[in-house]
Amino acid sequence: MTQLHTVQVLGGGSAGSSAHVRSLAAGLVARGVRVTVCAPAELEHVYDFPGSGARFAAVPRRSDPGAVGALRAACAGADVVHAHGLHAAVRTTLALSGQRVPLVVTWHTRSHADGARGQVLRLLERRAARAAAVVLGTCSELVDRARRRGARDARLAPVAVPAARGCPGVEEGKARAELGAVERPLLMAVGSLEPHRGYGTLLDAARLWRELDPMPLVVIAGEGRERAALRRRIEAEELPVRLMGRRDDIADLLSAADVALLPSRWEARSLLAQEALRLGVPLVATAVGGVPELVGEAAELVPYGDAAALAEAVARLLGDAERRAELTAAGRVQAGTWPTEDETIAQVLSVYDEVAARR
Repeated sequence: MTQLHTVQVLGGGSAGSSAHVRSLAAGLVARGVRVTVCAPAELEHVYDFPGSGARFAAVPRRSDPGAVGALRAACAGADVVHAHGLHAAVRTTLALSGQRVPLVVTWHTRSHADGARGQVLRLLERRAARAAAVVLGTCSELVDRARRRGARDARLAPVAVPAARGCPGVEEGKARAELGAVERPLLMAVGSLEPHRGYGTLLDAARLWRELDPMPLVVIAGEGRERAALRRRIEAEELPVRLMGRRDDIADLLSAADVALLPSRWEARSLLAQEALRLGVPLVATAVGGVPELVGEAAELVPYGDAAALAEAVARLLGDAERRAELTAAGRVQAGTWPTEDETIAQVLSVYDEVAARR
């Protein structure tokens, strides 16, 4: 039997999609599949795709003829090409033009745009959805969106990514001391400093938390274009918020938190939500996208953009140790219902076998 050859294509590579591709590549190689990962060069240093046994091809996140040509060359001879994210899917569609290579697309999240940009976004989504043999959505809302955009075959694929591992010997007290929250509640958010993350609402809530005694400390781990604006607000309003930048010890810091915060405008399978529930950290999140489907009854959900509701939910949790304990237990139970890495890889491989057989 001929060895199956798949090409995994990443665009910008969000943390979730990149970690998924690293996990998927390792699992497929272990099952005898030949894997090539195409992604911007900088992602190789972060995720070590060759370390999974995959071949790595550096392809920039552009749609110019040179980048498309490099992607086309990397896909030559593949049995199945799997693009992760909208931009990767559109570029891969260009690269595969005229070739009879089945394309599988995973929509890990969605973009937000209004006006003319929103129209362009819808056109790109339609093009990607119609070009794919199968579109996999990481939450039900994305599956429905793919179908509305004309996907021939759209399926739910709630991908699993490896749980973050803390550093051995790191104690909660040490992490809290580093953050300056030894005798005060510690609230933590994680994610890129971008408008859709809802950090403006989080700062509005932080103004209300100044009335609490002791006053909670909010830490935000991540980087992005909103850093300067957020920093100005924090300093001008003297908010109890620290911007931590990028961190490679998220699990250690999150384990030390009293409450995890997810104020986003939209999420599919949030890495923060997954890690908080796995660690038993109570979570307050916005009821958007795939979040309710992901967390079930194991988190406190609030409307997006409602600072008062966010502030009230957190204050209520900080004053109710019994409810926090309930969420800790419920979170670990809910995490146990999510697919494992092996189950995720098996589902994807079955899709590959199916579309490859149609050639």
